Amino acid sequence: MLGRPVLLSRVSVTCVVTSSDVPALRRGLAVLRLIAGRPGPVSAATVARELGLPRSTTYHLLAELAEAGFVTHLPEERRYGLGVTAFEVGSAYLRQDPLERLARPLLRRFADRVGHTGHLGVLHGAETLYVVREQPSHPQSLVTSVGVRLPAQLPASGRAMLAHLPPAQVRALFPAKDSFVSRTDRGPRDLPSLRRLLTAERRRGWAVEDGYVTAGFASVAAPIFDHGGRPIAAISATFRHECSPECGETWPDLAAEVQKVAHEMTTRVGGVDLNLG
Repeated sequence: MLGRPVLLSRVSVTCVVTSSDVPALRRGLAVLRLIAGRPGPVSAATVARELGLPRSTTYHLLAELAEAGFVTHLPEERRYGLGVTAFEVGSAYLRQDPLERLARPLLRRFADRVGHTGHLGVLHGAETLYVVREQPSHPQSLVTSVGVRLPAQLPASGRAMLAHLPPAQVRALFPAKDSFVSRTDRGPRDLPSLRRLLTAERRRGWAVEDGYVTAGFASVAAPIFDHGGRPIAAISATFRHECSPECGETWPDLAAEVQKVAHEMTTRVGGVDLNLG
C-alpha cells in the first residue's frame, strides 16, 4: 500500500517509504505517467488494461493518488485526470530550471573539448530560444547569446527538435510561406523544402546549418528527448565556417560529440533517445 502523505507547504509527499511500499509506488508512478500521456481523462478499466493490473489494485492506486491530490476523479464521466498536486510538482520542476542546471556543466566541458561554443536551445512556438551558452577558453565572436530567439527553421538546434515533431504540428507552426523568415538568403523558404530538410536530418540523427543565421558561421545540433520520446531541447555547437555556394558539409565527427552530450542530457532527464533506435 502507498504510504499516507503529509502536507509540506501545498504539496503532499510520502512521510515514510518501506521496502514493501516500493512495488506499489512504482505502480502508482506508472498510473501517473499513463494519465499524463493521454490527451484527456481515462477510465479505471483503461488504466488496468494498459498497465496489466488487477482492477481492484487499480482502484486502490487511483484512490490513494486522488487522496494525495495527484489524480482527480470525474464521477459523471467515470474517468480520472491529473490533479492539482501534479500541476504543483510540475510547476516546481520548471521553477528550478532543471534543464539549464543539468546542461551547464556538460556544455562547459564540451566547449573546452571541441573548442566551439555550446548552446542549449528550446522551442518557443515557431522560434528557438537559447537558454544556456558555454564558450571555450578562446571564444569566437558573433555567437548567439542567451535569451536570443531565432526562427526555428534556420538554426540547427531548432530543426533538430522540429525533425521529431508530428508533421501536423510542424505545419501548424509554419502555416504559410510568409512564416519563413530569411536572414542570409539561405535556409528553407517554404513548408515542402523544410519537410525535406527535416526528413533528411531525422534519418541522419543531427541537424546542420551553414550560414543560415549568420554569414560565416555554421552549427551542428542534436535533440534531447523526454520519457515519451518527444524533443524538449537541443544541444548545438557553433563555429566559424565560410563557403560559397553552400557546400553541403555535415560535420559527422563534431556531430558525434554533440550527440554524446544530447544523449547524456536525455538520460539525466529520464528520456528515451530516439537517435539510438
